[in-house]
Amino acid sequence: MAAGLNNEYMALCLVLMISSFGLCLVSTRAELRRFEQPAKTDGTLSFLVLGDWGRKGAFNQSEVALQMGRIGEKLDIDFVVSTGDNFYDDGLTGEQDKAFEESFTQIYTAKSLQKQWYSVLGNHDYRGNAEAQLSLHLRKIDSRWLCLRSFIVDAELAEIFFVDTTPFVQSYFTDAEGHTYDWRGIGSPRAYIANLIKDLKLALSESSAKWKIVVGHHSIRSIGHHGDTKELVSKLLPILKANKVDFYMNGHDHCLEHIGDAESPIQFLTSGAGSKAWRGDIKKQKTGGLKFFYDGQGFMSVQLTQDAAEIAFYDVSGNVLHRWTTTKLLYSSI
Repeated sequence: MAAGLNNEYMALCLVLMISSFGLCLVSTRAELRRFEQPAKTDGTLSFLVLGDWGRKGAFNQSEVALQMGRIGEKLDIDFVVSTGDNFYDDGLTGEQDKAFEESFTQIYTAKSLQKQWYSVLGNHDYRGNAEAQLSLHLRKIDSRWLCLRSFIVDAELAEIFFVDTTPFVQSYFTDAEGHTYDWRGIGSPRAYIANLIKDLKLALSESSAKWKIVVGHHSIRSIGHHGDTKELVSKLLPILKANKVDFYMNGHDHCLEHIGDAESPIQFLTSGAGSKAWRGDIKKQKTGGLKFFYDGQGFMSVQLTQDAAEIAFYDVSGNVLHRWTTTKLLYSSI
């Protein structure tokens, strides 16, 4: 009897903790935490994607934020996705670090951007106090903020699977180039990655969403400065192909980029141009399926219906650089 009461008490505490997030956490057989994000009443979904941004407004971050607000209002966005490297150069020093407000709260002030932000950690975030970005304290400062290592957003029309890609990269452990990474919560990287892959496989295989989207910080396919991430090509890409994922979205390379895959319907979309760009700093090798590349600052929008997806890239002035639409019927038949 006492054990039953203890279990009920623990369950109640969990409900209260979830309620403080202002979001609904739904049970799932996979270990990945799941959050519900309602679509619009007409069943459509729209959101912005931004990466590599937190520089206290510098390097055109404020200008990009201004245009995000304008486009966000025009599209009536439901939320914002951050692909990581949220705070430069070395993440946050702790929960009280003023850089959180100086690079986030005080920059993304437009009314249309006062929606939920779903964020993953990038390699620069791991160079600081990574645990700070995951803490409930930041949500008390700004309720829009939700950053976890790996999790799922169930947006009815789409399921978005956020993956912690930094621990996949072996060089961060073997040759940190003078940087110190905060690996608390990771333990054995091999076991961490194995468990994450197992959970992701299960979640993807059980998904019945019309659109499947995976978000990580590091690129799988890119002609940008960093190029392909070999560990993701070998460990993550086969899972995406096997489960008919529609889009893989990432940051890391400070550019806007769209690459198709010759062997599957997956589209690789890089949106890592939230502030400082690397003009002209690209890989010289050819990458099959390249549809668009821009090495200036900007961001991406995604609009989904039952039958179609429209992707658009915008520059720092809000100009449309590349717009691409695909139908779900065509996409599924590739």
